Amino acid sequence: MIRRNTMFRAAALLGLLLAFAAGCAKQSNEIPVGVYGSLTGTTATFGISSKQGIELFMDNVNAAGGVAGTKLRILVEDDQSKPEEAATAVQKLIDQDGVVAVLGEVASSRSMAAAPICQQAGVPMISPSSTNPKVTELGDYISRVCYIDPFQGMVIAKFARQTLNLSKAAVLRDNKNDYSVGLANYFSESFHAMGGTVVSDEAYSEGDQDFKAQLTVIKQKKPQFIVVPGYYTEVALIARQARELGIDVPLLGGDGWVSERLLEIAQDALNGSYFVSHYWEKDPNPAIQKFVADYRARYNSTPDALAALAYDAAGVLVNALETLNKEDPAAFKSLSGPRTEKQKAARAKIRDLVNATKDYPGVTGRITLDGKRNAVKSATFLGIKNREYEFVAVVEP
Repeated sequence: MIRRNTMFRAAALLGLLLAFAAGCAKQSNEIPVGVYGSLTGTTATFGISSKQGIELFMDNVNAAGGVAGTKLRILVEDDQSKPEEAATAVQKLIDQDGVVAVLGEVASSRSMAAAPICQQAGVPMISPSSTNPKVTELGDYISRVCYIDPFQGMVIAKFARQTLNLSKAAVLRDNKNDYSVGLANYFSESFHAMGGTVVSDEAYSEGDQDFKAQLTVIKQKKPQFIVVPGYYTEVALIARQARELGIDVPLLGGDGWVSERLLEIAQDALNGSYFVSHYWEKDPNPAIQKFVADYRARYNSTPDALAALAYDAAGVLVNALETLNKEDPAAFKSLSGPRTEKQKAARAKIRDLVNATKDYPGVTGRITLDGKRNAVKSATFLGIKNREYEFVAVVEP
């Protein structure tokens, strides 16, 4: 009996110590911020670039003392390039890790899977680069720092009609991808309105490797260019197979092309093609060049547009945190503590401050969020020549 009592007391004491330790950890002077993205899977470069852009910004903030002396702690989850895993990742970040804000995703389908969870929990979510309009329609806790597909589709149509002086287009879309379907539709609507004609509209599914059947149909229609509003993984293969079939017209696309692997896979097949991006790493702007230099020094690679957008998303969040500390220090302090009604109110204030973002000086341009929490900003058109990107034009909204 004495032994059992001793064991019971020891277990109880251990429980108290663990609870005390957990309480102390929860009260640590850090603000937990969640990051989710595709670190593995079909679009792994999307998540890796974004994670590195966020880390770079947050580490710079922490190195300078944090926000009002409070460090930011980044908790990262891999969604494996799958919408269902994005939902699981964000649920964990909120329920188990207690994050007060979430940064992600790139792919619209994955942002749309995660956004309702953030909305219901009252946790602000900033997407760096999901461009489908439906993303921010899922609630007022959801915002983004990139332009949206209606603008991107119009930009592609305008470039084809006015800059390249082309009037006959073909479209090859991923019919299982919200981003691809939406961008294809917005392009077609704008192109028709500008007097152009879509002579062929073909489809594939993410993960396909053989596109020759669709390209053969397109070739027979004799378009002057082909719009491929997909992700780099398929775009590069489509380009190579198009050239193998003797299709030599330019390919045009959106920001889904952005990846360091695009030209690695495509080789010369995308020479003479064009796509919409969010910034140009050779822009002489001092802020851009500092970002590029810092990124290269840390990761030994050149930051793509997704890294730049993620860097800006982190910046918009930190800007909101700094403002919250100035306006309501008590609310700001609650962010590094346990989940309470006071912290819930503080997260709502972060939401309001993020949504009120105006003229934030990002490396992808000045960022202002409109009434639907979408960024109003310019787009950068890049061309491909001799396996290198070259600046073509900036298109204002």
